[in-house]
Amino acid sequence: MSSLNGFLQKTINLESRSFSLRIQKFENGYFVSISEGSNKIGSMVVSLATGPTPITTTVIPSKSNSLFLKLTAERISTRMKGIAIISSFIQKELETNTVKALMTEIMDMIRID
Repeated sequence: MSSLNGFLQKTINLESRSFSLRIQKFENGYFVSISEGSNKIGSMVVSLATGPTPITTTVIPSKSNSLFLKLTAERISTRMKGIAIISSFIQKELETNTVKALMTEIMDMIRID
């Protein structure tokens, strides 16, 4: 994992698939990009948590894995009381174990205090 000025990048291999995780930290939020294969912007979800429950909206719909995007955005925004923008370019449906592993990796990279 490399880190420079709030930018984190990591490549992980799960179940014969390679995912690139790129995270940009801002004072009031995070931009998280999850790409499988080539680095592309894909489906996008935004979540804002300033109160007890986050407000989440889909900017670019996902053919699959929309729940994963929503949960990731809400978890990050709620923990930091800010904005989380999540983009994912995934080539095919994610298995449950892959989703769990990706979520763990992202939350470990962020480490919100």
